[in-house]
Amino acid sequence: MEAKATARYVRISPRKAREVIDMIRGKNIEEALGILQLTPKGATKPIEKVVKSAQANAENNFEMNPDSLYISECYVDEGPTLKRFRPRAMGRATPINKKTSHLTVVVKEQKEG
Repeated sequence: MEAKATARYVRISPRKAREVIDMIRGKNIEEALGILQLTPKGATKPIEKVVKSAQANAENNFEMNPDSLYISECYVDEGPTLKRFRPRAMGRATPINKKTSHLTVVVKEQKEG
């Protein structure tokens, strides 16, 4: 059995979010939350929120044991890009692309033995 949580349209670059999410893949939930709390990156807050949501989904919706949960899958997909322009010298404008991400975390129970 697996439980899943997603956060969509998060205003963080997918490249920066993948850097953080790669650190917690395959880890125990408690270990992953510890890593996220000690990592000085901006992407840790929304990722931590999704991990906690997946943990709560597992406990409340699927009645899994919270002590035996681990992150079986976690990935970042690219969301839509917000396109903005910055005024520059001599009447020009340069584009600014504000990227968004879709974060997904899937947790499973570890088999005993």
